[in-house]
Amino acid sequence: MPTRTITTLTVDHVSSSTGPCGLGHEVRISPYVVAEEGYCLAVRALDAKDVYNQLEGADGVFRAIEKGQTLVGSLGERQALKGYSGRIPRHVSVGDELHIQNMGGILGKVGMPHPDLGPALRVEVLGAVLLGDPPRHARIQDTAIDPVETLAASAPLVMVSGTAMNTGKTFAAAALVGGLTARGLRVAAAKLTGAALQRDVRAMVAQGAVASASFIEAGAVATTGRDMVPIAKGIIAHLNRAAAAQGAPADVLVLELGDGVIGPYGVDQILEDMELQRLTAVHVLAATDLAGAWACDQLFRQRYRAEIGVVVGPATDTDVGRRYLQTALGIPAINARSEADALVQLVAEDVMERKAWADGPGRLPTFNGPRRPLTP
Repeated sequence: MPTRTITTLTVDHVSSSTGPCGLGHEVRISPYVVAEEGYCLAVRALDAKDVYNQLEGADGVFRAIEKGQTLVGSLGERQALKGYSGRIPRHVSVGDELHIQNMGGILGKVGMPHPDLGPALRVEVLGAVLLGDPPRHARIQDTAIDPVETLAASAPLVMVSGTAMNTGKTFAAAALVGGLTARGLRVAAAKLTGAALQRDVRAMVAQGAVASASFIEAGAVATTGRDMVPIAKGIIAHLNRAAAAQGAPADVLVLELGDGVIGPYGVDQILEDMELQRLTAVHVLAATDLAGAWACDQLFRQRYRAEIGVVVGPATDTDVGRRYLQTALGIPAINARSEADALVQLVAEDVMERKAWADGPGRLPTFNGPRRPLTP
């Protein structure tokens, strides 16, 4: 790369989507841009917005983006039902106009405004960010956790999925990490799917997770359009190694699956994998409504050949929802906000049963169903 074209820039923001690159506020940039996922770009904000105007920094702090400020983000795709959706253009050059697609700083081209959020914040491309000596393009894949095709063993898995975005998955996952840790278990945690944002993983770390990871560290800015099963298994293997390296293995892994069970982010692929099902102690479903919970119950039983262990989320906010879930579907319904201890107790029982079965097989386990007859 011709060094005469490299310049130095001090940026106002370093977004969390670039986290694996370990960038600081002073960066070197080049006019030679690679238009592929994970490559980091320096850009200048062309707008100021009143809503959806915050950026999660690599330090975890959310700050407002002002017009004219500079920042570093990573190229990526986003496909959101409740936010902006965009793609990486085929070609990107200095001076081009892109958009900030989410609070993690994913850069791409958004096709249309959002009815509640308005147009996405526009940015001007200043150049590609460089690292190292000799300089090379900064991209998050360079330090990525390796994918794993086959996962023979793991600490018991607690899978936290949802009917959609914003259903309370992260709150429930963090509550489980804190509650299981308080019971003396060594808990590792990860977010396996979604679009780059470290807030959810940080919430689980704050509750005592001894090891943590996310799909960003596995080289994915967003988990759309790819085979997510090897990536998920690679993260799980990494968590087991990381916990063991601290002196003792993990007792349980709490894994949040971002977005909904049905959608473009790869949750369905992960739940359909029988090797991961075998390692799962309990499925926790966060549901916003009863229709979504009913549909997921059918999906788990017929497609994934597994049972939902407990439903959390807004569908459990009232006695009406809890009564339907427990009497019509036969699934425990526990509100993670008001009944966190009960949720932890239920999950802990399934985890310990899974551990006992793994340590000394012999009897048929009841963890991960079938507590009710499965549809043939």
